[in-house]
Amino acid sequence: MVAALLTIFIAGYACIALEHPLKVNKTATALLLGVLVWAVYSIMTVTSTPGIDVDAWHSFVSSNLVENLGETAEIVFFLLGAMTIVTLIEDYQGFRVITDKITTNNKRKLLWVVSIMTFFLSALLDNMTTAIVMTALLRKLIADRKERWLYAGMVILAANAGGAWSPIGDVTTIMLWIGGQVTTFNIIVKTLLASFVCMIVPVMIVGATLKGNLERPAEEANEVAVPAHLRRLVLIMGVLALIFVPVFKTLTHLPPYLGMLFGLGVLWITTEILHRKYKPEGHNLPTAVSTLEHVDVPTILFFLGILMAVSCLKVAGILSSLAVGLNSTFGTDVPGFFFIDLIIGVLSSVVDNVPLVAATMGMYPLGDGATFEVNHPFWEFLAYCAGTGGSLLIIGSAAGVAVMGMEKIDFIWYLKKITLLALAGYIAGAIVFIAMNLAFESLDWWHNMV
Repeated sequence: MVAALLTIFIAGYACIALEHPLKVNKTATALLLGVLVWAVYSIMTVTSTPGIDVDAWHSFVSSNLVENLGETAEIVFFLLGAMTIVTLIEDYQGFRVITDKITTNNKRKLLWVVSIMTFFLSALLDNMTTAIVMTALLRKLIADRKERWLYAGMVILAANAGGAWSPIGDVTTIMLWIGGQVTTFNIIVKTLLASFVCMIVPVMIVGATLKGNLERPAEEANEVAVPAHLRRLVLIMGVLALIFVPVFKTLTHLPPYLGMLFGLGVLWITTEILHRKYKPEGHNLPTAVSTLEHVDVPTILFFLGILMAVSCLKVAGILSSLAVGLNSTFGTDVPGFFFIDLIIGVLSSVVDNVPLVAATMGMYPLGDGATFEVNHPFWEFLAYCAGTGGSLLIIGSAAGVAVMGMEKIDFIWYLKKITLLALAGYIAGAIVFIAMNLAFESLDWWHNMV
């Protein structure tokens, strides 16, 4: 059964990677993959296990399916809410408030501005939301599609690097933070520099190859005329709605998608009022209803299919077996746990980092006799690796999938143009983290502080 599940999973990923040569949309493949692995898991277990209680087994599969669908739905609705808010800001030309301030058309300068903005914004919001916002911004700054792809690829790297060092910047760091494996001050101090190096190395490499100026896209003639004060209003409300998500989670301890949907609801009502108020003056302003008509639903369904496929591997015990195998191969001492984290980071570019980190947390529980105590370098390095390793492939992170859907970036193009850059940053940041860890270990005052 395990061999069958892995074969289907690998074949599905191959079809996604070869979307353009095969001329089969990746969303269709992802949906089929998500259904097939669960069907094979359910049927083959029954046929290959003599004496199994079929009714009890089907009940077990159904309960796990519902549980994992709920976890997947949280991410899907979060993505839907974020994309709708960002698209609504775009429809109201809110990003012009920012793009009008970015006066440079120099390729190299713009790369630095976009990358650094993305890095720090990702720590404040989260990597997926930031990637969506910055990609929408790039559409207003860069006309040529392939040139915009390069900057969008760098946005993915910067967003994942920026999310890794913040307790609220990436879902895996949030998991470790809420789980008690890391504390706020410690995770920032120990991973900020490594994450920054992970972002800055690819930027320096690409920046050295860029010359000349970019051409900005022409304003569309049929674009709705939105008064300047309304552009600012919707932009500010949209950004506040996104920033409110981690605040909502902290105050209510409810999932982030509810905070995102709350922000969307407030903005939805606001745009309905603006639409009615300014229509007599000849301004046919957009509403959330009209915006939803061109939100990228295929990307959301792609996310659904991929995450459901990965959840089946988790329920089947394949991911936990992988974690056990890494543990027995490398051990839990230095440098063994560094290798474990590095490999988990690379694997997170193929398999979603959330179940990988969840399996790792389950393997090394906190408490009396814990292998890795709170604020152990293992957990901090895991946050860095799981957060940034997904950049190696475009479908390896939520930010990558979101940008892929928005810009229709080809999997193979990303593999050729961005993957080696991501690997260079990943390794450089890892070296910095390990060097810093060795330095911290030798400082008595640091041990007294933590």
